[in-house]
Amino acid sequence: MSFIEIPFGYVLEFFYNFFNNYGIALILFSLTVKIVLLPMSMKSKKSMMKTSRLQPKIKQIELACGDDKQKYQQEVQQLYRDEGVSMFGGCLWSLLPLLILFPLYTVIREPLQYILHLSTDVIKELGKGVSDSGYWQYDVASNIESFVDTVKGIPADIKNLNLEFLGVDLGQTPNWKIWKLSTWSEIGGALFPLVSGGLNYLSMFISQKMNNTVIRNENGEKDEAAANTAQTGKTMTMLMPLISVWFGFIMPLGISVYWIAQSVFGIIQDVILTKHYRKVYDAEDAVKRAMAAERAAEEAERERIRAAKRAANPNGITENTSKKKQQLREKQERDAAAKDYEAKITGTPANPTEEHPGGEPNRPYARGRAYSSDHYGKHKD
Repeated sequence: MSFIEIPFGYVLEFFYNFFNNYGIALILFSLTVKIVLLPMSMKSKKSMMKTSRLQPKIKQIELACGDDKQKYQQEVQQLYRDEGVSMFGGCLWSLLPLLILFPLYTVIREPLQYILHLSTDVIKELGKGVSDSGYWQYDVASNIESFVDTVKGIPADIKNLNLEFLGVDLGQTPNWKIWKLSTWSEIGGALFPLVSGGLNYLSMFISQKMNNTVIRNENGEKDEAAANTAQTGKTMTMLMPLISVWFGFIMPLGISVYWIAQSVFGIIQDVILTKHYRKVYDAEDAVKRAMAAERAAEEAERERIRAAKRAANPNGITENTSKKKQQLREKQERDAAAKDYEAKITGTPANPTEEHPGGEPNRPYARGRAYSSDHYGKHKD
């Protein structure tokens, strides 16, 4: 991927020639990479913050679906579609920068080509008889002046690459057995990978905490419970720092310096982007809070009216309901009087079950000849 390696190689060379210090050049090179990848970082940050804001709704779906995992997945996918959020948007924009990181590492670990700009044939000649570890160019670049007379094609005015930074040789591969180290260059070299891993973890931890600061409920208020249960990227948060430490101990220290700078600039970038996008989401939350306050005021007014009505009419009887009750009572009285009158005229009891224990006047033994209404108490039909 020379279209990436060549321009970034010239950037790294520019910073080195300006400061004559490989460590400072790597730090400024890391800053340049951050700026170039800023559009992707912004999209990734926005997508992750949107996803974080859905945590309260996702929690509600989880409670509603219970153990039905299939329904839960369907409901969550529908929620993402309704909110216009891609389930893998944040991861996608985070992974895209990784595609150009490998060419960047090539630029860092091959200083003979990308800083000193020696030809391929000269580099092959210099590589004869040296370590085949893959990082031999650091050893040669730091002593390139000694090869001027023995290898053709090397400019006579070439200078050794200055790999010293904070008293540490950035071309060395550190030893993890710290208790066996004696010089500061060795001890400091062993600390670089550990610092790299620690800052990598801190960067990812802060990023997740920043994302959780925008979690709000449907009323636009802070939802601490949802924020505390958000576990996005937990595996990556633990895995990436370990990878950073591991690579730091098997690669030249220049790689660790680059990663340390990336983590520091990443933390600064995350704080700035969070502040930027939080303004947008704070405006949305303000609208939600205003609407929630309006709904609460309307409900309070309705409750006040209901309370006033209850105070004015404690029995709950209105003009309409009392009239209906009166009409029903009058009808019941008329029906009872009509039955009594009919019983007197016809000589039949007002309640036919008194004469017909079976309960059916036309079928006296419908419930059996042995039926007795007094068996379980007085019969009521």
